Amino acid sequence: MTKPNRSLPSTEQLRFEKIPVVVFNEALEASLEIAHAIATAIKDKQSKNEQCVLGLATGSSPIKVYAELVRLHQEEGLSFKNVVSFNLDEYFPMHPEALQSYVFFMQQHLFDHVDMQKENIHIPDGSIDLEDVSAYCKRYEQQIEQLGGLDIQILGIGRTGHIGFNEPGSGIDGKTRMVTLDHLTKKDAASDFFGEEHVPRKAITMGVGTIMKAKKIFLMAWGESKAPIINKTVEGALSDQVPATYLQSHPNTVFYIDEAAAAKLTRYETPWVVGDCEWTRELIKKAVIHLSLKTEKPILKLTENDYIEHSLAELIHLKGPAYNINIDVFNQMQHTITGWPGGKPNADDSKRPERANPAKKRIIVFSPHPDDDVISMGGTVIRLCDQGHDVHIAYQTSGNIAVFDEDVIDYAEFVCAYHDAFSMEQNKSEMMFNQILTQLKSKAPGQIDSPEVRQIKGMIRRVEARSACRYIGIQDSNIHHLDLPFYETGLIKKKPIGPEDIGIVRKLIEDVKPHIVYAAGDLSDPHGTHRVCLDAIFKALKEVKEHDWAKDCWLWLYRGAWQEWGLDEIEKAVPLSPGELLKKRRAIFKHQSQKDRPLFPGIDSREFWQRAEQRNKFTAQQYDKLGLAEYEAMEAFKRFEF
Repeated sequence: MTKPNRSLPSTEQLRFEKIPVVVFNEALEASLEIAHAIATAIKDKQSKNEQCVLGLATGSSPIKVYAELVRLHQEEGLSFKNVVSFNLDEYFPMHPEALQSYVFFMQQHLFDHVDMQKENIHIPDGSIDLEDVSAYCKRYEQQIEQLGGLDIQILGIGRTGHIGFNEPGSGIDGKTRMVTLDHLTKKDAASDFFGEEHVPRKAITMGVGTIMKAKKIFLMAWGESKAPIINKTVEGALSDQVPATYLQSHPNTVFYIDEAAAAKLTRYETPWVVGDCEWTRELIKKAVIHLSLKTEKPILKLTENDYIEHSLAELIHLKGPAYNINIDVFNQMQHTITGWPGGKPNADDSKRPERANPAKKRIIVFSPHPDDDVISMGGTVIRLCDQGHDVHIAYQTSGNIAVFDEDVIDYAEFVCAYHDAFSMEQNKSEMMFNQILTQLKSKAPGQIDSPEVRQIKGMIRRVEARSACRYIGIQDSNIHHLDLPFYETGLIKKKPIGPEDIGIVRKLIEDVKPHIVYAAGDLSDPHGTHRVCLDAIFKALKEVKEHDWAKDCWLWLYRGAWQEWGLDEIEKAVPLSPGELLKKRRAIFKHQSQKDRPLFPGIDSREFWQRAEQRNKFTAQQYDKLGLAEYEAMEAFKRFEF
């Protein structure tokens, strides 16, 4: 295993962090280190002829850990015959064979691929009778205690700060028991169950007390969405309202997180507060923007006293006076603003975010789902079309799992009515309608749709996307539905990205030979689709980068519906007029199947157009607070070198 690229806190930073935290560049690096630590423990126990007792977690966080353990077993001979496992939790009621059960999850990701003895696998049983739960939980506790407790417990963390299903209010001495799930936990699980209404209200979980008895604990957290709760857990006060804070009192707990999840830790968000810094241009920009917003003063009005009073005396001493720092950062922010996202023809582009030449560019906007383009950068696409660029929209997935069943019935019924209204042959359409109706009525919550239903759902998304494209000025010939194979499982869980996916993306890039590529850089997408789609683009661009045309191709990343780039990260900000913002909203409305109540709303209950519009307005307001020009709204981008 290659040495991971990781960051440990300094002595000064430990004044803020109450739990050891190791920060990695990527989740994969951290996952490999955890997997190898578990493998070492297993082999150490084997050498002593002892059993290794593991506490295991589910969810997206440990998937790469399990994948590496499977690889170690299959390729390097790591045996699991001496391993006894106890899973943290399970929904209740839940049949073990259900797609959402943690039994199914563990079999899929670990147990079916290693040589563990079946009698050594323990997962809370969500199918037992309610009156038997209490006695069952006591036996679960006793089984762990009889083996001397857990040698290693791995954990994820929920937005409420829950570990296992120990929700806010859980006590530090709690044992295995049945709990009622917090509404945020249910909302986060809604996508797995195809709707929040299908998420079980209860679960069986190990208690915090059980977890705290583990000899060693590894907690994992990946992505920007986990940054706020990681900050509360690591730097906040111990509280039953954030059960993960109990880990502050555990003698051998380590948090393994990626840089995105670490973003709100003091050593990342305001490193100048904890000690001396290497004052790069990027860090100076971050500090000045933070100071401006903190003091509620425009950048150009910041004084030396403002710097000194907010732990930035060192910056003034090394890079001052304040006036020079202010001017430099103000100019950097000013130069991000452009009304010409494709470059302004016949203009000096030395201080503009985009090149002037060629005046008319070939542009591909990659959209992971069939509405991310208009939600995330619809105003910019409108501007690019109005300014005469050759704009292509590439929808990477069909988006077919995000359509309500009733929409399918409506569309199928319309086909039948169409044939009837025009006295056309309708036997086939009636048979299709009845077949689909039967399939949908007999489908259990979360069950995979039939190929016919998935095809109709994909067609619905495709029709809506094409309607939105036409509305904002995209030619039909420039609309590309890639339907990447990795997505077509019918489940929330997708296949890993493969050569076929990359090849499809690469072919489009080679056909268009773009000067600019836009892609979704929203790594907090709860479904993971954005991550996979971006990875396909990265790999495809790397494969073509030696071509002459590719050397002049720039990649810009936008953020999806979940959040925006930080002000210090933005490298191109495109102002939108009130009219353009309204046109963007109407383009989003073309996606009727996602209107009012999308099937997978994520952590935000607002409609997609509301999230996008309020985010765009907020970005403009933040620029205004920094002392820059006041605009109605802004869409923001960050350039990525490939």
